[in-house]
Amino acid sequence: MSHKSLKRIEKVGFVLRPDSKEMLSLYKNIRQKFEDRGIGVTLEARSADMLGIEGMEFAQMCEVVDLLVSLGGDGTLLGLVRQSYGFDKPVLGINAGNLGFLADIPIACVDDMIERLLQGDYRIDERMMLEGYIEHESGKKEEFYAFNDVVITRPTIAHMIHLDAFIDNDWFNTYRGDGLIISTPTGSTAYNLSLGGPILYPLSKVLIMTPIAPHSLTQRPLVVPCDFVVQLSSPDELVVMVDGQDDYRLVSGDRLVLKGAGMSAKLLHKKEHSYFNVLREKLSWGDE
Repeated sequence: MSHKSLKRIEKVGFVLRPDSKEMLSLYKNIRQKFEDRGIGVTLEARSADMLGIEGMEFAQMCEVVDLLVSLGGDGTLLGLVRQSYGFDKPVLGINAGNLGFLADIPIACVDDMIERLLQGDYRIDERMMLEGYIEHESGKKEEFYAFNDVVITRPTIAHMIHLDAFIDNDWFNTYRGDGLIISTPTGSTAYNLSLGGPILYPLSKVLIMTPIAPHSLTQRPLVVPCDFVVQLSSPDELVVMVDGQDDYRLVSGDRLVLKGAGMSAKLLHKKEHSYFNVLREKLSWGDE
């Protein structure tokens, strides 16, 4: 469930939280820490443009670095994982945001983490992703990947949705209500959690299907193996949100297809990183 250490770490590629010009001094400070230890640093082009400095196109950067570094919050890391899908590069999240469920290395611990990188004192965890596509009536396909979740909902509050759901081509349910969220175990602590869905250990390989404000009280979250293919269709016009960052339209005659992706996301952590400690801290479990 986790990879061994990388053979070497000679160069890292940074992606910064967007629209945050104030991150220039922080980035320069962290870059210097890497360079002082003989690790080269490359900055992705859009982040570099934001700061007014030189950068490298993302795909080119992924080809030449040993690992990717997200400097920002969980949203920055989410976007980086999705954008880098297919390059098979581990991602280290440095937390310059608020929550830190995914980007779990505090700024104050960067020096220690760099030393761990050099000594091989870390682990790389594999987390499943979703792959999906919308097949339009014309035959055109819009493909995407999700790290947290895919949300199917209505474009306005005027009507509840009607969503037919199939697993491996067998119809099993019609959801009526505000929508449906299909989540990975990593995303189980995001929108899914606020809907009363279950929390799954992030290295699990399952899909979580949680209805949003269902019309029937008998509708409950459903957990299925990740190799099942979920197919969704509706006579209504719906919105499909991917990780809360990209949106698509699903109209009558279209089909949304989702399953576990063939390649996992790889997140780099301290060896002693404990998901249960993260839950206790972020969700204030055990507090009086």
